Amino acid sequence: MKQKGQIKFIPQDKNEFFNTLKVRVEEYFSKNNLSRNYNSKMVLKTIILITVYIAPFLLVILLNPPLWISLLLWSIAGIGMAGVGMSVMHDANHGAYSNSKRMNNFIGLTLNICGGSSHNWKLQHNIMHHTYTNISGMDNDIDDKIGMRFSPHTKQYGIQKLQFIYAFLLYGIVTLYWATLKDFIQLRRYTKLGINPNSKSENFILLMKIICNKILYFFVALFLPIYFLNLPAGEIVLGFLLMHFISGVILSVVFQMAHTVDGTSHPMPNEEGNIENSWAIHQMNTTVNFSRKSKWISWYLGGLNFQVEHHLFPKICHVHYPAISPIVKATAEEFSVPYLDNTTFREALNSHLVTLKRFGSVPALDEILAG
Repeated sequence: MKQKGQIKFIPQDKNEFFNTLKVRVEEYFSKNNLSRNYNSKMVLKTIILITVYIAPFLLVILLNPPLWISLLLWSIAGIGMAGVGMSVMHDANHGAYSNSKRMNNFIGLTLNICGGSSHNWKLQHNIMHHTYTNISGMDNDIDDKIGMRFSPHTKQYGIQKLQFIYAFLLYGIVTLYWATLKDFIQLRRYTKLGINPNSKSENFILLMKIICNKILYFFVALFLPIYFLNLPAGEIVLGFLLMHFISGVILSVVFQMAHTVDGTSHPMPNEEGNIENSWAIHQMNTTVNFSRKSKWISWYLGGLNFQVEHHLFPKICHVHYPAISPIVKATAEEFSVPYLDNTTFREALNSHLVTLKRFGSVPALDEILAG
């Protein structure tokens, strides 16, 4: 990974797409006298999703139900955990939930009750992913994982020819990896690369907070029910792993369907370290919407099916994306800028699997050019 700031976006023309779009979106909010942040629907959704995450766990430890009911409750908790991640903490840690920094920080701590660190998430997602979307070596979210390849610029291995088949098994460990190791690895990595702005003393305090948070998380989720309430250890561990597996698959698939699909580009900087495009149009080339007409999908995914709008306006609460989407689409068409969109969830998922198969089968582009 290159250090932050080494890559710059250099527009090749004076396309007024984004300037025009910002004016039109601002006009929408002012004309309708609306806040760009949360509303009553967002508050209700927050309460529902946090309840869906926490209530099943409480029922498990209070009622000690039969195994099949216990696993069903853990599964519901996994759906709730993913929902909290997509619809609650995501907006808050972008600074979009509220115009109050204090409230955003507080709501953003919902990531911590899922086992993660909001500090590291902001560095990985807000800075690296949203700035350098689909740029290999900069966007952590498309970094190669164990057995997985998400970029045409990285080395291809034989096993990856089957990644479109086994991908979901690996997606299922994403949140568990985050709850155990990822935060420690990222803290060290981002500090070394200069992405983490903290001083040594601040990082020490942060490290202690991360350790304490994870101890508390695993104490409540595992040690409390097993050692203090004497619930069956095997059932609790199995349920806990099932919860993380379901959450990991949902979160991974939703993210990948917005970036690792047919139609998106994976540009690389030139010899001077520049991307020869404006940042906004780069986002339009690397991001795809899906299922925009599905109210249920839009509700549960926290507007992450409106990824185009989210990448252009990450500080607008997602409840407003369906309304501003026609504005973005019309403005893009007016300025001959791509507006990538898969109509249905199934179409987007199929496109992701096709792309995984393609990336798993072809060598890196520089190898092709060298050959």
